[in-house]
Amino acid sequence: MSLAERVFGALMPCGRRSKWFVLAAWLVLAAVAVPLAGGLAGAQKNEFTQALPSGAQSTAVAELADRFPGGDDLSGVVVYARDGKLTDSDLAKVDGDRARISALTGRDVPAAIAAEDGKALSLPVILDGDAKPQDIKEVRTQVEDNLPDGLEARLTGAAGDKLDSTDAFGGVETTLLYVAAGVVALLLLLIYRSPVLWILPLLVAGVTAELAKAVVYLLAVHAGMVVNSQGAAILLVLVFGAGTDYALLLLSRYREELRAHEDRHDAMKAALRKSSTTIAASAATVCLALLCLLAAELKSNRALGPVAAVGITCALLATLTLLPALLVLCGRWIFWPLVPRHNAPVADKPTLWARIGTGVTARPRVSWVAALLVLGALALGSMGVKTGLDYKHIYRTETGSVAGQQLLAQHFPGGAARPARVIVDAEDAAEAAQRLRVEGTAAVQKPRLSTDGELASLSVVLSDASNSPEAQDTIDRMRTAAADLPDAHVLVGGNTAATLDVARAQDHDRKVIIPLALAVTMLVLIILLRSLLAPLILVSAVVVSYFATLGASWLLFRHLFDWPAVDTSLVLYGFIFLVALGVDYTIFLVDRMREEAAHGTPREAVRRAFAATGGVILSAGTVLAATFAVLAVLPLVAMAEIGVMVGLGVLLEVLLVITVLVPGLATDIGRRFWWPNKLVRRSEGAADLHVEKNDSDAAQAPAGGPVRV
Repeated sequence: MSLAERVFGALMPCGRRSKWFVLAAWLVLAAVAVPLAGGLAGAQKNEFTQALPSGAQSTAVAELADRFPGGDDLSGVVVYARDGKLTDSDLAKVDGDRARISALTGRDVPAAIAAEDGKALSLPVILDGDAKPQDIKEVRTQVEDNLPDGLEARLTGAAGDKLDSTDAFGGVETTLLYVAAGVVALLLLLIYRSPVLWILPLLVAGVTAELAKAVVYLLAVHAGMVVNSQGAAILLVLVFGAGTDYALLLLSRYREELRAHEDRHDAMKAALRKSSTTIAASAATVCLALLCLLAAELKSNRALGPVAAVGITCALLATLTLLPALLVLCGRWIFWPLVPRHNAPVADKPTLWARIGTGVTARPRVSWVAALLVLGALALGSMGVKTGLDYKHIYRTETGSVAGQQLLAQHFPGGAARPARVIVDAEDAAEAAQRLRVEGTAAVQKPRLSTDGELASLSVVLSDASNSPEAQDTIDRMRTAAADLPDAHVLVGGNTAATLDVARAQDHDRKVIIPLALAVTMLVLIILLRSLLAPLILVSAVVVSYFATLGASWLLFRHLFDWPAVDTSLVLYGFIFLVALGVDYTIFLVDRMREEAAHGTPREAVRRAFAATGGVILSAGTVLAATFAVLAVLPLVAMAEIGVMVGLGVLLEVLLVITVLVPGLATDIGRRFWWPNKLVRRSEGAADLHVEKNDSDAAQAPAGGPVRV
């Protein structure tokens, strides 16, 4: 053994001595990370302004709020209504609530406003901007307790939204952690049929999650990284899903090498040499695709990229260091009862994956054309996708603020709970108020001056529900009318304007980030495969799979879940996750195909690669799909849509694209698939002399572990 080989072996995390140093280092790292990870919830920024696009009028209005008296206040509306005319007991209840809410908030509550139909009253409520959820809950409890028979009362507006959001995300990280861990543990038990093996990948995933949360916390506190509740949830899902995928790939290689090496340390060294490049390339693809979100205009999109990339990087680090050290420490028995023995005879019976590979490569053109037709048919469903969830469908179940908004819209102008807010130079306030009375506005209230007297704030009540398309059209008319004021600086913001600005920013981000992510993914594949044609084909296959997933998901959302639209973020997030993670599995297969292509014909290379990796790819895909589906336990429709779409897309990728489309195309194209790699110039004739022997070997090749999910 050369000096270089000795040094390399000593530095690997699976050496006889080095494994102890690796384990000791991870123990120290875990001891430091766990306390820091606990601080992530406190470092999250879920303020309204953090979800807005940079440079938008609604963002500027929100940022100028603190220049006005009470600009940081939290407003709400209590609406009381019954089917008939309000009774004396109803009026007494409202008067009593008004007095008690004034005592609770320390603010005088204005007199209630009566609806024209005489069936409802609305009571404005103002709380301090830093009011705790418990403070808001006390107001809601006061309102909903001791109601006269037949009277309904709800708290809505910004205060109601904040309380519902807090309830939705309360304990979400703990819930996701337990559910994700349970799903991964169950699937690993089904995959390996081992009562102990599942513990190691799950343990590594748990440690990785704490490390990732700690790193994100430190970056949030000391480097200005922005993390919100959505990012924290996706971080956990990615760590468990992608981390388990990388672990499955390493375990598959390690099991193969245990049959070829008597010493488990040597087996792990060989497994790391053969799989670390593939795993690293997969992680790099996902990280770079996620970091493309830094080019986003929308703050929430920019925030997600670095947070998710941290999770993937931590998963890669743990898979290539901690997991190998633990595996060699435990020895072969960890696979019990299916322990891989050194020089154990290979079963004569062809594996399932060998038979599938043989079937696809026997009729490659029929296979890939059939797969493409199925994907194309599913993709047709994406043509009718509607984006933009209304307030009735933000949550999966009805919440107090949503019910209050519906009740308010029945008796008052639709935008009464969330009026538009216009900020203008104080000297132009009167003229602006006149110009803003456009079609779709119900009332323009008196201006309020900033503390320095330079600005004025106008509250404009819209006729239509605040997040309806009609209300957004009114915002456009207001902005157009305000733009005609000579030398005036008019900003139109508020809830409706913010929704409109976010939708337009998402449209901008899709046009910028999707091509950028494709280019980055293409570049990584070119570097890995040293080819131009293969990466082009693989990226195209993943894009087709994405549109098929979008179409299939829309059919499920519309006809099974009865959701009338998809969240504006879904198209972009779905693309980023599916392209990056889909290419992950493509890399697992195609990198093995390239390795096998050096020793036989293209048909043999595909068969042998598929026989060796088909099982682990299906296992990994199933784990990742199930892990993302865990997001569906959250009460937010947007998060449930991401979980369902990514889970479905991963299954389509591994069951159709990786299993049929890519192997069929690679076989049909032949060695030109690798152009301009030197594999193209390899003589197929010489390799054909060994077809019979190699075909027999392919049929007996290990399938990467039993898959029984």
